[in-house]
Amino acid sequence: MEIRNNTYTLRKCKFIVNYDKIIEDKNIIIQDNIIKDIGEETEGDEIDCSKYVVIPGIVNAHTHTPMIILRGYYDDAELPVWLEKMWQFEKKYQLEAMNLSSELAILEMLSKGTTAFVDMYFNPDGIRELSRKYGIRAYAGYTFLDSLFEPYEIDMKQRQLREDNLFKPIVNVHSIYATSISTLKLARQLSEEQNTWVHIHVSETRREIYEIKRKYGKFPVELLHEFNLTKNSQLVHLGWIASWEINYVNHATHCPTSNMKLATAGFFPFREMLERGLNVTIGTDGPASNNSLDMFREMKNAVLLQRHSYWDMSIKAYHVFKAATEEGYKLIGVKGGRVEKGYIADLVLIRKDPLYPLRKDRILSNIVYNSVGEYVEKVIVNGKIVYDEDKLITFNKRREELLKLLDKVIP
Repeated sequence: MEIRNNTYTLRKCKFIVNYDKIIEDKNIIIQDNIIKDIGEETEGDEIDCSKYVVIPGIVNAHTHTPMIILRGYYDDAELPVWLEKMWQFEKKYQLEAMNLSSELAILEMLSKGTTAFVDMYFNPDGIRELSRKYGIRAYAGYTFLDSLFEPYEIDMKQRQLREDNLFKPIVNVHSIYATSISTLKLARQLSEEQNTWVHIHVSETRREIYEIKRKYGKFPVELLHEFNLTKNSQLVHLGWIASWEINYVNHATHCPTSNMKLATAGFFPFREMLERGLNVTIGTDGPASNNSLDMFREMKNAVLLQRHSYWDMSIKAYHVFKAATEEGYKLIGVKGGRVEKGYIADLVLIRKDPLYPLRKDRILSNIVYNSVGEYVEKVIVNGKIVYDEDKLITFNKRREELLKLLDKVIP
């Protein structure tokens, strides 16, 4: 349905789901880009919401969108070998193909309920344009990776990136083992000057922590803390973080499927981080190492991996739902991640029919353990409907065009 006014109503939503509160058969009034009210009233155009369960927008807190082109490539190797194969490919990866791949990834993420994503790659200008084109929130930057790029070249390019309505530059650092100490310091200085955060893979494998300890005399997170790089950094993976290092962390991102697929072992200390009140988010990682960009599948895997690792039930559906929604929005600095008055109108409408038995006391469980991205019917970002049944036709047509183009540019 076309929305003709700045104010409209999602009428009689079957369930409205936050991680800590679920209400039934209420209206959501959206004015401009804000949730104006939730209750019995209606204003402006009306959309029948009785067939849907409404949840907050979902943040994919760590991915590599251009790696769509590498989905299914060299799937059965552990991280060190796999990474070498990826870097070999990336040395000849052209910008045009990166942007085509990112566009495919954005179409896929939007259609599966992702309203914002944090990207690490080499085409942030393309991401900025695609964010504007499709109405998705995006956080990206040029990536410090010393074997592929001169650090001061990345610094110079990063300074030319401009913030947009839905796009914000961030400082990407591949890892400690792929950069020098001087590069790490350069990244920290850049993030401070640009009032943004550092996004970095850390403590992903046992080999990594041994090599960093041998080279620098400290474990990875400990080393970052020494250089004042943990205070405003998003640390991704952390499967081999030492217990005392958790005290240095502020923002941590769990990528369970990728870690299992690449056999990195260890485990992400979700429970201990929650106990310390840290900002814990969830990401799919890239489509080469997952291979899915479906955050519903990722939420389920996050719970299952935690329970398998801990031998207990301490991590529950609401923990990962909160991590994917409210905590994701906390990371990106937007008042969202909740379906609540005064919050940004980033919403996902899921078809209620697949979520049976449809009971209030089971709905959150069904979303986390039973839902997949294909259940998503509509996506609203910043108050605008950016994906629905009408846009699906456009998305599918554009996807076919992109796949044909991509076939021509795969080296």
